Amino acid sequence: MKDLLICISIGALLGTANLASAQQSPGATETVTIGGNAITITYSSPRVRGREGKLFGKDGRIGQDGTYPVWRAGANAATAFHTDATLDIGGLAVPSGDYTLFVNLADPNNWELIINKQTGQWGLSHDQAQDLGRVKMTMSKPSAVVENLKYTLSDEGGNQGKLTLEWENHSASVLFTVK
Repeated sequence: MKDLLICISIGALLGTANLASAQQSPGATETVTIGGNAITITYSSPRVRGREGKLFGKDGRIGQDGTYPVWRAGANAATAFHTDATLDIGGLAVPSGDYTLFVNLADPNNWELIINKQTGQWGLSHDQAQDLGRVKMTMSKPSAVVENLKYTLSDEGGNQGKLTLEWENHSASVLFTVK
């Protein structure tokens, strides 16, 4: 009987651990190399999970974050951005190095990408005084609901690239140049 109780207890603990890890937003990395220089975004990818139409906006899930209308543009830890080269992102000079990405959602139809100099913080910690700058993003709608938040970095040719963020019914992008 004692052995049975031990087995049941261990099973319950393992089941709880699996449930907790299943609810975490998995980590993801997106990298592109342009002109021999790597540009990388490291983030956690939340899921829509039946919350379509309930994520964005003042009364949406993201609107409940303490930093709203600034959004961590991911989940868990803040979204990390690394560039081996100096970039021009939408007119903003970004020296080579490490940064954190946020998005300003104050205007739901006109997002702004925020490049922040502070690194290593939790995603709900945004110090505006550390912003390197903000750039307007080009908004569009994906052809279908994007269940898993995703970043795409693409080589557009001629030292040009594009950073795209897609989630739910939103797609936002900005062009950049490797200097």
